[in-house]
Amino acid sequence: MKTVLKTFYKTKTKTKTKTKTKTKSKSKTLGKAVAAICLMASIFSASYASAITALSVSAKASLVVSAKASVATPTVTPAATNSALLEIKEWQVPWPKTRPRDPAVDSNGVVYFCGQGGNYIASLDPKTGEFKQFTLPDNTHPHNLIIDKNNMIWYAGNRNNHIGKLNPVDGSIEKIMMPGKIEIDPHTLIFNKQGDIWFTAQWGNQVGRLTTSTGKVDLIDMKIAHARPYGIKMSAQNIPYVVLFGTNKVAKINADELSFSLIDLPDANERPRRLEITSTDLLYYLDHKTGYLGEVDLNTEQITKYAMPEGNKAKLYGSAMDSNNRIYVALTGTKPVKIRVFDSKTKQLIAEADVPSGGGSVRYMYYHQASDEVWFGSDANTIGVIKLIQQAKD
Repeated sequence: MKTVLKTFYKTKTKTKTKTKTKTKSKSKTLGKAVAAICLMASIFSASYASAITALSVSAKASLVVSAKASVATPTVTPAATNSALLEIKEWQVPWPKTRPRDPAVDSNGVVYFCGQGGNYIASLDPKTGEFKQFTLPDNTHPHNLIIDKNNMIWYAGNRNNHIGKLNPVDGSIEKIMMPGKIEIDPHTLIFNKQGDIWFTAQWGNQVGRLTTSTGKVDLIDMKIAHARPYGIKMSAQNIPYVVLFGTNKVAKINADELSFSLIDLPDANERPRRLEITSTDLLYYLDHKTGYLGEVDLNTEQITKYAMPEGNKAKLYGSAMDSNNRIYVALTGTKPVKIRVFDSKTKQLIAEADVPSGGGSVRYMYYHQASDEVWFGSDANTIGVIKLIQQAKD
């Protein structure tokens, strides 16, 4: 399965850094906002003078002021490459139509995944092909899982308001219920460097932190209607970043204050669904609606957009990043689903392959560093693994 890429476009734009202010009174806030707009107008060049300034309320009642410029976005066509091959292997899950998804690998090489439609967690031993199922509490419908250093399985109880800790040795489950009177939907989980869990709740419109040693849960209200916090990743500085799928924004979480600030993406039509963050502080977001792989330099907030040849039909969804900062993306708008690899160093697409089963949809991918492989689940009721093979140069 060789990569053949004929078109690949890059567009550039730039956003300016936002600033935070405290709200004291309506009149003072309005006066400061007007002054800030005037100041920015005097600094920006003529091409920036028509910029629209947006005010968005964040947690802790702080204001995030973002300026966005209306600048042309030139496109270029970089040289196509086929410098690597992708090998994909899939296993058919024995429980039909259960939407296997969001796999992770433990220290023994055993793969665990969610059976969202079947209300279970299951394991796959890739060496033997053996599956094992763990039943969950009624109406859990797990959305995502992660595995800690002790091989405990932490999962998102998407439909019954909890995060669970499954012991795969005896099948026992500890449930951590979400606080508050209104039930929410734990969605995607990630560990920070302390071993605590940050997570999103898409329809609950919140981002949360679970302190794993105590079971304490803190929640941050997005304060933006229909923000839909979706994918979440940690930066090298241990900062959580969240893409807000209902908007064209990325949230940067302040863990100490339990607040957030916003990065506006340049196109109001963009809908970021997943993200990856490189060791060099480049945040890549998958724009599900318009078909771009966006790059945000977290130090300068400069944004570069790389368009898939399929345009808005790409429907970028699942993603993963390997130890060489190469980004794996799933194009779920193609039939069959395609896996494509973007090299963040060369800014080129270096490999692609069709999912053998067709895929249906690939919603999430996971990189296992020890084996240098990427795992995924598909709506074709499979669990799959991807291996990137570098070709020898002539």
